[in-house]
Amino acid sequence: MKVEVSDLYEKFKDDLFRFARSIARHGQEANDLVQDAMIKSLNEPELLSLPEYKQRAWFFRVMKNRLIDDRRKEQRLTQWEEDLDFPIQLGVSHLEITDLLRHLPQDLSDLIFKRYWLGLSSQEIGGQFGVPASTVRYKLHLAIKRLRTILEEEK
Repeated sequence: MKVEVSDLYEKFKDDLFRFARSIARHGQEANDLVQDAMIKSLNEPELLSLPEYKQRAWFFRVMKNRLIDDRRKEQRLTQWEEDLDFPIQLGVSHLEITDLLRHLPQDLSDLIFKRYWLGLSSQEIGGQFGVPASTVRYKLHLAIKRLRTILEEEK
């Protein structure tokens, strides 16, 4: 009897989703972990020849490693985003900042508003605009640089 990867999914799907939900923050993240593990299993033909308990362990390990990688990546991005802090605490009121934002093109002004007023991450903003988070961070960097220049010229 020949075993296919799709058979593995049918055989382990309940265990995989249960494990993924136990380690993930929310359902979507759990679904992504299971999907990623299934995609990786397509490139592992020797997985089909392993005993069932080792196949299950392989899936669990792949999902756990993916989650650890994602957490590390989030931590790096969060630290990087903290470097983009805008100097609101330097004595500039929200009204003055609103006035400053008029000096920026509309797309950069929207990015600043979403990042610093709404508190969205660059990943969330990128999802709304359909661009990568790195592009959002780059544009935020440009916008903050322009705002700092304007603030310095006004002093």
